[in-house]
Amino acid sequence: MGGAPRLDVHNSDVPAVCRACEARHRGVCGALTPQELTRLSRQTVKQTVESDGALVSAGENVRHYSNILSGVVKLTRLMADGRQQIVGLQFAPDFVGRPFRPTSDVTAEAASEVKLCSFPREVMDEMIARSPDLERRLYQQALDELDEAREWIFALGRKTAAEKVASFLLMIAENVDPEAKDRHQPIRFEIPLKRADIADFLGLTIETVSRQITRLRKAGVIVVENNRMVTVPDLGRLRARCEVDGE
Repeated sequence: MGGAPRLDVHNSDVPAVCRACEARHRGVCGALTPQELTRLSRQTVKQTVESDGALVSAGENVRHYSNILSGVVKLTRLMADGRQQIVGLQFAPDFVGRPFRPTSDVTAEAASEVKLCSFPREVMDEMIARSPDLERRLYQQALDELDEAREWIFALGRKTAAEKVASFLLMIAENVDPEAKDRHQPIRFEIPLKRADIADFLGLTIETVSRQITRLRKAGVIVVENNRMVTVPDLGRLRARCEVDGE
C-alpha cells in the first residue's frame, strides 16, 4: 500500500514473532522498521476472543489498538431505542481502533473466533506521529473502509435482494483469501454471521436471506455444508450475480 517499504521476511533484525505475521506483510505493521517492530513486540499481547465477545464498546475509553490475525470483527451502532445496526466488517489483517481518538463511536465484537495482536494506544500513537509510512498505511485503510462503505450504500439502495446476498458472500470470499481471484481456484469459508445478522446488515428479512442462499446453491454458484460452510467453485460466477439479478 502507498509505497511503504516491505521488509525482508528473513531479516534477522525483525522479531521472530513478527516474521510470519500477516499484519506485518499486508497490514499496518509492514510500515515499521525492525527497530520499531522490536519495540512494539515487547508490549504486544496475543489474545483470542470467542464469537460474540466484545473487543471494545461504544463510548468507552480506548486503551489498546489491535491487528486482526484471523477471524472476522463486526462493527455495530446502537440506537436510542435499543436497535442495533451492523455498520461494517473487518478481516485479517485490519487494524482495530481509531488513532488519536480517546473513545470509540462503534462497538466492535467478534463475529467468529478472532485472534488479535494488541498493543497500548499511546505507544502506537507515538509511532504514528513519528512514521509517515505508518500514517500512510492507516490512511490507506481508512480510505479502503470509506470505499467499502460507499459500495454498501449503493448495494443497500439499488441492488436487489439476490444481488445483495451475492455481494455479501463475495466480500467474505475475497477477504478470506485475497489472492484467490488471481489463482482461479475454489474458495472455502465459514459464513461469520448468523442469518439474523446478515439480514440486519443487508436490510433484508431472515427468510429472504435464506431463500437467496438456497437459490445460489441450486444454481451451482455456491456449495453449502452444515448451513454455514460455503465453497465458491468459480468466483467469476458469484461476481456476476452481484451485478445481474438472477430472478
